[in-house]
Amino acid sequence: MKFLNLTFLLLFFSSAVFADEKAVMENTKTVIANIESYWDARNSKDWDTVIALSSSHGMLNSNSDGSFHKPLAIQTAADWEKQTPGAAGTITVHAAEAHQINDGAVFARYYAEGVVPDGSGGFKPYRTRVTSLWVLEGKNWVAKTMHFSSANYGGVHQTTQADFED
Repeated sequence: MKFLNLTFLLLFFSSAVFADEKAVMENTKTVIANIESYWDARNSKDWDTVIALSSSHGMLNSNSDGSFHKPLAIQTAADWEKQTPGAAGTITVHAAEAHQINDGAVFARYYAEGVVPDGSGGFKPYRTRVTSLWVLEGKNWVAKTMHFSSANYGGVHQTTQADFED
């Protein structure tokens, strides 16, 4: 009887661990898919999707231009439209990875590469490293923080006036 009880306990706890690992894998896959969707939306100036994939409680960001960390900001589609009056550029995500920290937070990191407007009607290369924290709001994984850090092999974000506006 003790053997049966021990076997039952082992099976019960093993299934809980496997179920948890499956949920973690699904969550990290969802976050990586959301990262791709976020950049696809930025590339196509689909600001409603950008906002939907951003925390409704505000974002904490840092640009790769060496400026100070940005204050907590609740973004709107109008904000994005204002700061991106022309072409949005084309950014692709490379080597994305995600690691679940707890039930409500996933740390992700990747490289963002492509071209961005140069301010003179043309485009320039853009490469940066991105670390981000994605949080579970309701049933959706959304970005809470994004930190862009200079990649020594290419261009970085160029500070614009909009970077200093509230």
